[in-house]
Amino acid sequence: MEPIRLTANSEHAGIRLDSFLAAALPDLTRSAAARLIETGQVTVNGKTVSKSCKLSGHEVVSATLPDPEPIEAVPQDIPLDVVYEDSNVIVINKPVGLVVHPAPGHPDGTLVNALLYHCGDSLSGVGGALRPGIVHRIDRDTSGLIIAAKNDAAHQALSAQLQDHTLARTYEAVVVGNLREDSGTVDAPIGRHHTDRKKMAVTTHGGKPAVTHWEVLERFQGYTHVRCRLETGRTHQIRVHMAYTGHPIYGDTVYGAKKPVPGLTGQCLHAAGLRFLHPRTGEAVELSCPLDEEFTAILEKLRRLG
Repeated sequence: MEPIRLTANSEHAGIRLDSFLAAALPDLTRSAAARLIETGQVTVNGKTVSKSCKLSGHEVVSATLPDPEPIEAVPQDIPLDVVYEDSNVIVINKPVGLVVHPAPGHPDGTLVNALLYHCGDSLSGVGGALRPGIVHRIDRDTSGLIIAAKNDAAHQALSAQLQDHTLARTYEAVVVGNLREDSGTVDAPIGRHHTDRKKMAVTTHGGKPAVTHWEVLERFQGYTHVRCRLETGRTHQIRVHMAYTGHPIYGDTVYGAKKPVPGLTGQCLHAAGLRFLHPRTGEAVELSCPLDEEFTAILEKLRRLG
């Protein structure tokens, strides 16, 4: 496979090379990045370095990724925080760091592997062999509610609800800076970044309609706790839209500051609420789950700072 060329800038100064690679290449874990560095598959300005190498900024990093290996989703005994379950659907409170489905760089240890173990053969096949039951996704470094379907009829019904917005998702986030208004809407199309195909961006050409509604929950010095409601469900939508407003998600090293936040594994973004019509009965189901420990600790720290 041809090497991938990445350019570090001043914002990356002081960041370890393996952390830089993991943040720049979403399908690559930090441990996988470290293995590539150790085996000489990564160069900095044309020279091999150690995995603990820290960037100073303005380097050219080249990484040769291994050819993709065939992936097969297999059951794995991974603990799940089940919020709701019946014979048609299952709703999980996904922790930060858990990838939703197998992909290059994440062949196993995913939510799908856990669901196959927990549910056995009772998952829909609409999403294909690598995404059984998966109706929608949330990012690896985002925590919170995700719904999976246990049969094809449930999957099709829930997918239709995604399209007509009867399946509603709300998130909580901490964003950088102080939002001037108490609420607002970002209505801006999202597509692939014009130079970095691993990222999404607000774009005027080729993007898909994207609408995010937000409201302020609490204000801090230099940060704001907000609730966001998705009207559409584009990849990285809240992260892209909040960064577009000039208020990126705290801890988001892709669309915000490049340095990770101490004590925070991912970004301060949590899928807190989910509302849908039950695919069999048609009755409304409304679920919520508490913020994870890291998110809660960040809020407590910001409150102490005033």
